[in-house]
Amino acid sequence: MKKIQIAMLSIFIILLYSSISLAAPVVIKLAHAGSPEHQYNIGAEEFKKLVEERSNKAITVNIFPQGQLGNERDAIEGVRMGTIEMTTIAAAGALPSFVPEMGVLGVPYVLTSLQQAYNVLDGRFGEELNKYIEAKGMINLCFWEVGFRHFTNSVRPIRVPDDLNGLKIRVQESRGWMEFIRLLGGIPTPIPFGELYSALQQGVVDGQENPIATIYSMRYYEVQKHLTLDGHTYEAAAVLVNPRFFSRLSDEHKALVKQAAIDAGAYQRARLAEINQERLDIIRNAGMEVVENPDLPAFQKATEDLYKHLDGVPEELVQKFKEAAAAR
Repeated sequence: MKKIQIAMLSIFIILLYSSISLAAPVVIKLAHAGSPEHQYNIGAEEFKKLVEERSNKAITVNIFPQGQLGNERDAIEGVRMGTIEMTTIAAAGALPSFVPEMGVLGVPYVLTSLQQAYNVLDGRFGEELNKYIEAKGMINLCFWEVGFRHFTNSVRPIRVPDDLNGLKIRVQESRGWMEFIRLLGGIPTPIPFGELYSALQQGVVDGQENPIATIYSMRYYEVQKHLTLDGHTYEAAAVLVNPRFFSRLSDEHKALVKQAAIDAGAYQRARLAEINQERLDIIRNAGMEVVENPDLPAFQKATEDLYKHLDGVPEELVQKFKEAAAAR
């Protein structure tokens, strides 16, 4: 009888600890390289709020901004290895070093409006890009926004490609971005995102290229004199999650996390639309000279063969990108 009681007690204890384990909250580490005001963090904070509210705190999201868990390449590696559950990263920046096909989004002057960009990335073309990401050991839940990229520098106004001649321009760590600057006559200089402000301040580079929201949130306007609104590419932010972590979630929690990422992206896009003009005014009032109407046909002509220099990007994928943009 005592043996039976001991056995039943043991089973009860095992079941009790199993239920406690199952009920333990899921913790998501979400790392990114942006400041607390950066586009990444706007999306991350909304994602955290939605996930924790909708799961009744069964899932907790801990945000690590400003490269606290490493630079962008470190964050991608962390997600691939599972040491970081999630990151949001520039889709055509460091990501093509791991998923070469993502370099297609660096083909300049293809996307010309926000709605066009949303339709392309949220549609079938975006789904195709997600398959390339998945093949490299990550899941992309959706695309958030970084924005249309523009040139800044501390030497002279940039109105035509020749104005870039000899300027040292910081680029993201990919061959495509380096060739883009070379085709315009500049000197491409790869520098990690988290080190860019000091590189501009110290004159390591003359300029850089980023969206208005980034120029504001990272305070590049403090160390740059000239801004050119050429909008050469639209930068999307991939929202990456480790597949092993994601597969361990219940079906309910998988759906909750994915939908929260999509909804956070919609919120982030709307929020950026509200504040971008305000941020441009702040940048202008801080003393930056703004070139609003550069010679875009000249920039397009100078960079029309860039797609030939994109390692790992099939020409047919470039054509699909252009067709998807033209169809919207």
